[in-house]
This record gives sequence, C-alpha cells and structure tokens, in this order.
Amino acid sequence: MKILTKNFGNEQAKEIATYEKLGGYQALRKAVRLKPAQIIDEVKAGSLRGRGGAGFPAGVKWGFLPKDAETIYLVVNADEGEPGTFKDRWLMYWDPHRLIEGCCIAAYACRSHNVYIYIRGELFKEAAILEKAVDEAYRRGMLGNSMVGSGWAMDMAVHRGAGAYICGEETSLLNSIEGLRGYPRLKPPFPAIKGVFGKPTIVNNVETLMSVPAIIELGGDAYAKLGVEGEGGQRCIAISGHVKNPGVYEIPCGKSLKAIIDDDAGGMRSPDKPIKGVIPGGSSMPVLLAHEIDVPYSVDGLGKSEKIGEVEISPGKKFIWAGGTLRSSPGSGAIVVMEEGTDMVAVCARLMRFYAHESCGQCTPCREGSGWLAKICTRLAEGQGRPGDLQRLERAAAQIGGNTICALGDAVTWPMLGFLTKFRDEFEARLAESTYVDEGTP
Repeated sequence: MKILTKNFGNEQAKEIATYEKLGGYQALRKAVRLKPAQIIDEVKAGSLRGRGGAGFPAGVKWGFLPKDAETIYLVVNADEGEPGTFKDRWLMYWDPHRLIEGCCIAAYACRSHNVYIYIRGELFKEAAILEKAVDEAYRRGMLGNSMVGSGWAMDMAVHRGAGAYICGEETSLLNSIEGLRGYPRLKPPFPAIKGVFGKPTIVNNVETLMSVPAIIELGGDAYAKLGVEGEGGQRCIAISGHVKNPGVYEIPCGKSLKAIIDDDAGGMRSPDKPIKGVIPGGSSMPVLLAHEIDVPYSVDGLGKSEKIGEVEISPGKKFIWAGGTLRSSPGSGAIVVMEEGTDMVAVCARLMRFYAHESCGQCTPCREGSGWLAKICTRLAEGQGRPGDLQRLERAAAQIGGNTICALGDAVTWPMLGFLTKFRDEFEARLAESTYVDEGTP
C-alpha cells in the first residue's frame, strides 16, 4: 500500500482538480463533521509519531494545548536541513495538496485558524509549488472564511527561511517567523503553551501532517496496524550512500533496517564491498555497524541500548551517554550507507565541520566545543593528529551533550562519540600514522 508516495511521478496531482479526482480533500470533508477531540483520539489510536526527528506522539502533543486558549497557531516545520535528509522536499514537490489537507485537519483538531508553513530557503521549487497550491486551495474554498463549507475559517501562509540549520529547531523556527534572530528558546514554557507571537502553538513536521488524512480515511486502529506496536502507519525514508538505488521510499514502520537496504535500495552498489557502517536517521544519530542493522526501523526498535558508554571528563566526574550497541534512532528518516573502505575519520570530521558551522553560537559549550571537535577531528583525518587527541575529542563532546538550550549540542555529541566508539581502531591507527612534530608551540 502506498499512502504518502502514491502520487509520486504524477505531475497532474499537483493540481487541485486532479488531486480531488484522486480522492483528495475527502478526509478533510469527513474531519469537519467530527469534533476536534474525536480527531485527536483517532490520531492517538493511530500511534502516529513525529517524523521530523524526536518521534513524539502527535496526538499527545496536540493534547497539550490549553483548553481555554482563544488563539492557537499551527506551524509546519519544512526546514529540512539535516545532512542526508531529503524526503520532505520530495513529499512537498509531488503532493503539495496532501500537506495542505493534513494541515487543515490538524489545525481544525487543535482549534486553530492560522497555519504557517516554514520552508527551508534553498527549496525554491518546492516553495513555488506550495504557494501555487495554497492559492488554488483558497480559490476552491478549501481555505478561507469557510473551510470546505464548514464555517471554520482557515488561513495559511508559506514562510521562507534563510538557510540556517538551527531554524529546524522548533523554537528557533518560531523566532524566525516573528522576524527575530534564529536562537533557540529556553523551555519551559513549551510552544504548546507559549509559541509564535506568544500564543499556544503546535509545531509538526511535513510528513507527520501528511500522514493525518490517511488516519481519518482508514481510522486510527486500521492505520496503527500498518506499522508496529507503538508506532503506527507507514513512513518515508531517504536512503543515500553506497547503495544501488538511492532515493525516497515508503515503508511500514518497524520494517527491518537491513531489509530496507537490501530490498528497497537494492543492496550495496559493489558486491565485493559489504556494509561498513550505517547512519540510520540523519547525521545527528549515532552510527551502526553492519551486524547491528537487522533491527526494526522504529523509534523503539533502534532505541534499545545493550550497554552504556562512559567518558571521564575529570577525576571523579563522568559523562554517561547511551552509546551502546543499538542506541540510535530513525530521527529524520535519513539512512546513509557506507561501504568497506570508507574513511570513517574523514566522515566524522566532515560532520563536525558542519555542526561547527551551523551552531548558532548562543550556548558556550556548543559554540566553542563544536569548533574544537571540528578542528581536532580534521587534523586527525589529515594525518596531523597529536598525542591525547582522542581523549580531547571524548571530553569535549561530553561537555557539550546535555549542556545546551537546544538539541544541537546533542546532535554534535552523538555522532562524535558514536564514530569514536564504533571505529576507535581507525582513529587510533590515524593517530599512530600522524606526521605531526611537536616543536614546543601551543
């Protein structure tokens, strides 16, 4: 069964007339005959978990809104900037009206009359497609003073970002919409209590909202059965790297990560080069080894931890991180497959440079620490490692994780410690081969 990708390849499906002929907006018409609380109950029954990274149950999130709130906003996080992630741009490109329909249902369920779609600035084509679709929806009466004739007013706007990775963090995104600098906010209060313009706000990922019409069409229980216990339905994954068929695929939640690589992506591109490592959910998620990938591709399936990693920061003080054998996450749905022969030290260094560049600079541990990680890891990759560099990497990462306002601190910590734990022999070998000569300078 194809739900999210059934219109892929159909250029006409971007037009509202064709979308309606294919059954589009029927779920919205059904939803407005229900009470908002009934829709939330269906989404909870469907076990829909956020597809943007955190994997938080969508229905539960909607239930956090204050019951007496007069003004509520729904904000769509379409700022897809995680390295390796490209599924949301495909969803918006091929099926913009499904996103609009999902937004309308979710906004109605949350008692909101206003929707902002915050789209990454580099997604020029997708933004133009969305803006055209929104205009069509207004002209057809899906949006406006009476959404599909229900009497419920619904306004929607596409808001362009400016290419800052940090604005994928929900509170930075809200600041950006307000015209402020994209700095993360302290929580609490959470956006559901005080969000954009100081009003209660729900922030959901593109794919999360595009899954909502299917829940209304099928019913929550039926939708849940398409997936696995605790995570219902189907999801999109973006698979890249050393596989035969990279691309965007729709899979049932809980399908084996190994089966996704072998069946959907066609296996490895070179038969004589097996899997060396897999990043399962975007660059911020800890890497997995080849023998660790025969696990369910779900939040719970990838989140199991058989052991705990420890880093000694200073005498008597340790940083404990869940960097065990299976501790990772599907995150943003981006699977990056690396074959034998891949230089893992160089891969890690590249990621560290990305996070150092994208740190907003608000928090000292992230601002300074990410720069140190990038500098040290890069010199290791270039054969200029210095004695003690591996311990420096461990300690620097440990002092970032858990000490920042937003999750970017963890996003740099997890891959650093993940690569260093899983491929420590490569780091040690690179250090042993170093041509660095200590001339007594700092």
